[in-house]
Amino acid sequence: MSRFPRVFLRLSLGYLLVIWGVDKLVNPAHGLAVSSRFYFGLFSLPWLMTAFGVAQVTLGALVMAGLWKRYTYPVVVAITGMTVIGVWRSILDPWGWWLTGSNALFYPSLIIFAAALVLLVEDTPTHVYKGHDA
Repeated sequence: MSRFPRVFLRLSLGYLLVIWGVDKLVNPAHGLAVSSRFYFGLFSLPWLMTAFGVAQVTLGALVMAGLWKRYTYPVVVAITGMTVIGVWRSILDPWGWWLTGSNALFYPSLIIFAAALVLLVEDTPTHVYKGHDA
């Protein structure tokens, strides 16, 4: 993959994390509702929304800057992977024909996860994952 698409992918994924983080900071009730609806309320603590918001804004900024890819990219894959798990109904049945609680607007979560995987594989030096330091 050429440099421009990798940079564009890095900037867009990083910015998405910033958007998600800022949302948790300025509207923690939304984060709590998402936690209750998609993650069985496991993260439904107001102080945790603030911590997650700060962490996501920081992670997004690091990703956009291209810093510490060895550490930031796997975290992005984990976060977007958790999102895919949370909206699995919308991925398998986006129109809700067989599964209740799905929504076609959540299907792009799968595309975002795929983009994070591409970024991990394409924009991280291969020697990093062969036991050498970056």
